[in-house]
Amino acid sequence: MNFLLPGIGAGLVSALLTAVIVKATPLAAVLYLLSPIPVLIVSLGWNHRAGLVAALVGGLAIALVLSPMSGLGFALVTALPAWWLAYLALLGRPAADGSIEWYPTGRLLTWVAATAALTVVAAGIVSTGWNYDTFLANAREVAEAFVNLQFPQGQPNSLDAETRAGVIDLFARVTPFLSAQGFTAVLALYLWAAAKIVALSKRLPRPWPPVPELIMPRTAALVLGACLLTLPLGLEGFISVFATALAGALFMAFALQGLAAIHDRTRGNAVRGFILSALYVVLFLTQGILMIALSLFGIADSVFGLRRRFPGRRGPKLPQTPST
Repeated sequence: MNFLLPGIGAGLVSALLTAVIVKATPLAAVLYLLSPIPVLIVSLGWNHRAGLVAALVGGLAIALVLSPMSGLGFALVTALPAWWLAYLALLGRPAADGSIEWYPTGRLLTWVAATAALTVVAAGIVSTGWNYDTFLANAREVAEAFVNLQFPQGQPNSLDAETRAGVIDLFARVTPFLSAQGFTAVLALYLWAAAKIVALSKRLPRPWPPVPELIMPRTAALVLGACLLTLPLGLEGFISVFATALAGALFMAFALQGLAAIHDRTRGNAVRGFILSALYVVLFLTQGILMIALSLFGIADSVFGLRRRFPGRRGPKLPQTPST
């Protein structure tokens, strides 16, 4: 039962980080974004049951302080996704040689993407009361604010009324895609950071593999293709929201694998630091355009096993991983 007190403490800390969003300040927004980390740390360092306790305590605290709907939103959007990913990260089974075969990080990243997509849909359902029309209206407001920021009316680069309406409608449709993209990157970063923090305290049960060894299963590429094929069909309802969000989440996950592949192929290179620094600078300056190439590279790496077929001259050879 030693997981109870850490779980209660993590739940209260996470709830506090979430509740400060009512201040509506930049610092409050930053603290709100960090709210899943206490649940991840306590789940990885003590027990996944501690994560469940944190989700329950944090949800009850927010429900009492703010509102029951806010408490439910905390549980579905913040605490339970963090608990689930930590639970998967600590899954293991005995191998033939007596060692522990831990859950592969490639499959874990796939679940990060799926969790991000489900969380986007859950947030939409909770905030609109399962009203798809309200969800579209909210997405359209966000898209309109973004378009007005990028193309202010009355400026030389302003759009005419018909083009503006079309761009706003397009952005409203792809809002779940973009939201799931960002949330996938955030969840992956949080999981990695929490694992590193717990490892420093010697409480992480599993060894955390290096980032360059990340390889997602081939089935993830098939799921991404199926989701992309549904986009032109014009499906309605939250099923279409989930398909769009899952496509965006997997797109980002494969982009992260593309980055991992570049990290792997540059190991042992004398100018590795310069190459990686230039890559991240270009990635920042192009505002995600390079992500398309990285995602395609990641998909090809998973489907065709590029790094296993064409191992570099330096660095350890990657182990064979399951294709599903």
